[in-house]
Amino acid sequence: MISVEKALQIILNSTQDFGVEEIPFLKSSGRILKESILADRDFPPFNRVTMDGIAVDFISFQNGQRSFLIEGIQAAGSEQITLKNTENCIEVMTGAVLPKNTSAVVRYEDLEINNGIAAILIDEIKDLQNIHQQGKDEQKGAILITKNTQISPAEMGVFATVGKSFVKVAKQPKVMIISTGDELVAVEEIPLAHQIRRSNVFTLVSLLENLKIPSTTNHISDDKEVLKNTIKEYVETYDVLLFSGAVSKGKFDFLPEVLEELGVQKLFHQVAQRPGKPFWFGQTTSCKVFAFPGNPVSTFLNCLVYFYPWFYKSMGLKIVEKTAILAEDIYFKPDLTYFLQVKLNYKFGHLIATPINSNGSGDLSSLIKADGFIQLPNDITEFKKGESYPIISYK
Repeated sequence: MISVEKALQIILNSTQDFGVEEIPFLKSSGRILKESILADRDFPPFNRVTMDGIAVDFISFQNGQRSFLIEGIQAAGSEQITLKNTENCIEVMTGAVLPKNTSAVVRYEDLEINNGIAAILIDEIKDLQNIHQQGKDEQKGAILITKNTQISPAEMGVFATVGKSFVKVAKQPKVMIISTGDELVAVEEIPLAHQIRRSNVFTLVSLLENLKIPSTTNHISDDKEVLKNTIKEYVETYDVLLFSGAVSKGKFDFLPEVLEELGVQKLFHQVAQRPGKPFWFGQTTSCKVFAFPGNPVSTFLNCLVYFYPWFYKSMGLKIVEKTAILAEDIYFKPDLTYFLQVKLNYKFGHLIATPINSNGSGDLSSLIKADGFIQLPNDITEFKKGESYPIISYK
């Protein structure tokens, strides 16, 4: 049995690059960008009017002029026009290019317009007021989005602005999620007294969807030969296999034995943690195998603690550790890292973790009551209110 830290390090040392693909930018949300996005021109690309009103020559105002003959209108989206007489003005709309020979915009609220004459009602205006100057945000060639950024709606807007209709993103691994156990039946079935419905596999599907990873699912009965024959094909076909169940010490927990017989190199089996201790991890040259315990909280936790960081590192993302403050004293004696289910909330700017009551790793409903897990180390037994520890949040 190895420590949580050692298990995680082994997993992070086995990350892999799945390559790059180019996809329509509208389908890239949540994916990992694999190119830098540059400004194809200045931002904004012209001196942009930011208020509806009139554009004037600031020097004319500075020289005492307050009434201006309106020469014309500069609409948003129209070609730039020129103020012919600097003692006159041009009406301008928000978003329009600033007319030539003008250097300030006075908003309609500060004007009185009669018979084609705009009178300025305020005593002071500033040079370049209400003008978003060309190149002020970014200049042509500047890096707007760096490689290895996780794409959000903000990035989508930039793609559109610079004309990137297709973007390069990291390819996702091809993943198969497998549940085992003769006690499990399909979601739509009515279970017998000794049966339960499959749930872990769909929890894993959802956790992977949060990472924009599509997956395929299957259920295999507790028969060694069936397991071996089915998994052999999967090991050769998929980049990642995620199992739930059949990794403990029961008489029908054939999975570790089957995997090793199929040539999957075991890197560890059993981690000094609660919940989720009977976790098996191994690999072939082309496939990684995460075999999680069958209890629902264990499966859920181990996916967050181990698969998520493995995926982030494989994609080139940095892993950012978060901490929270314990809201009450906790006593835990076993020499295990304790992932305690907690409710998270902010108080005076600090993230507070309040333990919830649960009935162990089989209590699926406890995942709804909690927001995450706080990770308590195995080298002490008393954890005091006010102390900070790492958290794994999922809400």
